[in-house]
Amino acid sequence: MTELKNDRLLRALLREPVDTTPVWIMRQAGRYLPEYRATRERAGDFLTLCKTPELACEVTLQPLARFPLDAAILFSDILTVPDAMGLGLGFAEGEGPYFERPVRNAAAIRNLAVPDPEQDLGYVMDAIRVIRRELDGRVPLIGFSGSPWTLATYMVEGGSSKDFRRIKAMMYVQPEVLQQLLEVLSDSVAAYLNAQIAAGAQAVMIFDTWGGVLTPEAYRSFSLDPMQRIVDQLTREHEGRRVPVTLFTKGGGAWLEAMADTGCDALGLDWTTDIGEARQRVGARVALQGNLDPSVLYASPERIRQHVADVLERYGSGSGHVFNLGHGVHQFVDPQHVGALVDAVHELSAAYHS
Repeated sequence: MTELKNDRLLRALLREPVDTTPVWIMRQAGRYLPEYRATRERAGDFLTLCKTPELACEVTLQPLARFPLDAAILFSDILTVPDAMGLGLGFAEGEGPYFERPVRNAAAIRNLAVPDPEQDLGYVMDAIRVIRRELDGRVPLIGFSGSPWTLATYMVEGGSSKDFRRIKAMMYVQPEVLQQLLEVLSDSVAAYLNAQIAAGAQAVMIFDTWGGVLTPEAYRSFSLDPMQRIVDQLTREHEGRRVPVTLFTKGGGAWLEAMADTGCDALGLDWTTDIGEARQRVGARVALQGNLDPSVLYASPERIRQHVADVLERYGSGSGHVFNLGHGVHQFVDPQHVGALVDAVHELSAAYHS
């Protein structure tokens, strides 16, 4: 086992003391980087990029070559699990993901099975092993999955949606059918994340991108309960240390206390929630990750530094904060502005950990 040279992220997620607030950025390996665009062009298409371990490793490491980030995050896609279920994942240029065979009735859902992570998603595990080898202990590697609710939205809608018409109709007309889908997805995500941990992921995160479109009652039944089922099944120790688990519901600021009750180690926050108020609400039960508005990165480096200072001040002194954006970095952001963000976090946060 390679000794970890920088474990700030893992310590902050467990609310242990750190010297500065760790920082990583959602979609830190992505289209805003010219080197990513070059690798993507060489791969030919997005799915080939995801499914070629050496290329996935290459783009995972690209932002670390530019910025002193405190973590790498596996380059993959949240839709790998339903793709492994045989739904025929594709990506239309300018329109996003789609499934050739969406699931829209009880019979289709009954035919779904939990994929074998090493067999059906072996390219992901191979990528993790290659990335861990190439990282050589520089920083921890984060693994991830989409949440069951979020995966279900794509599987039922057949792709992206603005109104979630089909899945919300299923939720209100045939809730028991949707629950069957969410159960198989919960067990699939748990197995997938455990396989990522076994392959070398040192922290894991569940992205609940679309939980915020639900009512409070529906959120608990159709989004939070499935995530609870996952957390209950996860491997929490590996390679001699705790494997932190982060839950992130975009638009989920109203449900932080209930999310903390799952037993996760940290909660991700989008930019619509005040991080200081969130800390007061959850206390020392979980760490918090976030939550700068990604659009701040269009501003000047000086203005970015001011906004970083504001987030740090709102969180306050002590550990338990992982600095991040409230969602993924936009593709049209100047990479130098990302560098300004990372430098500002490290420089300004030291005072909060003395």
